[in-house]
Amino acid sequence: MAHAVRMPKPGQMTEECVLSMWRKSEGEPVAKGDVIFEIETDKSTMEVESFHDGVLLRQVVEAGATVPVNEVCAWIGEPGEAVPDEAPAPAVVAARGDVEQAIDGEPKAVRQPPPVRASGVRSAISPRARTLVREAGLDAAAITGSGPGGRIIERDVRAALTVDEARKPSPAEPARVAPTREIAGEGEPRPLSRMRRVIAERLTLSATTIPTFSATVSADVTRILALRDELRSENASVSVTDLVLAATAQTLAEFPDVNSRTDGISVWQRRRVHLGLAVALPAGLVVAVIRDADRLALLELHEAAGRLVAAARAEALSPDDMTGSTFTVSNLGMYGIDAFTAIVNPGESGILAVASAVPTPVVLNGGIAIRTLMKLTLTADHRLVDGELGARFLGALRRRLEDPVTFRREITST
Repeated sequence: MAHAVRMPKPGQMTEECVLSMWRKSEGEPVAKGDVIFEIETDKSTMEVESFHDGVLLRQVVEAGATVPVNEVCAWIGEPGEAVPDEAPAPAVVAARGDVEQAIDGEPKAVRQPPPVRASGVRSAISPRARTLVREAGLDAAAITGSGPGGRIIERDVRAALTVDEARKPSPAEPARVAPTREIAGEGEPRPLSRMRRVIAERLTLSATTIPTFSATVSADVTRILALRDELRSENASVSVTDLVLAATAQTLAEFPDVNSRTDGISVWQRRRVHLGLAVALPAGLVVAVIRDADRLALLELHEAAGRLVAAARAEALSPDDMTGSTFTVSNLGMYGIDAFTAIVNPGESGILAVASAVPTPVVLNGGIAIRTLMKLTLTADHRLVDGELGARFLGALRRRLEDPVTFRREITST
């Protein structure tokens, strides 16, 4: 029996991927575990392996095509075997043979993108094509799909738009269009990169579906910076970010309600702290995930964070490195930022924005002293975290950063 090879779903927010390169040709032998093709997501490149032995009977899609998750990309079977006319119902698939899992090991079913009803006709259509159809006011039933199984994809909609524009009669006198680009000094528009589009979609989802509030505290990090220098003298090259990550992870373990998630109806309290670290790249922003961050000693956390940041900058993060975070830390302190608020990642309850450590005159023991202060801003999902809980969380985090003796004992004995 011929076996379908489907486009995997490498992340919970991924709806389609680009099949960037075929590694096997039609008629070529395939062994279980062989790489059949490569795919590109918005943030990484991955290899898709075969689950079966046989030959590659057919390549269903061309290299460079954007393919919805769970769509059939190829067929593997015995030499000369007929390829079925219809694909079997999709099963859970993942790149490199890993079954996708939700937080805390709960299995998560992979859903096929739903069909769209247009003028009484049900038609398979990709999410991006669906959005374009809606914005352009087109009838999806009148568009012929060129994707797998006749699915309507973005290029089909754009082709329909071109035909629609060509059919419009030319007016007797063309309307005058204000030369806005010339006035504003703008160049020709360029499309957002795939990563930027995904970032825009997720942040828009967050801003429109998660009610948030923000609260800020100033932590006196004078002594914790001295601890950093002391550790460096012991050949432990830790950074301010490492110390903030360690303090945040310990505080999340202390406040499990801040480490939870909700769908607006139910609440899941997570038993493990998977700490996200925002990493800026030229193409956009990624969140690398440090697993069980509260169980790592400081040097272990430093090594884990360093590995992830290096992989992110080399565009070598795996999907597992970018999914499953329970809370995120975003540090802009190295850029001289006084304070800022960050946007909560969907699926998390909050995000911590870390500003610069600034020498500041403060009242201390009845006199004026220069201390190094750092502003920490918590932005939280108000459905899970109210003001009182957020204030206690920030207070506990500040105490850790202001008490290096207790903090050092905590992060070295984890």
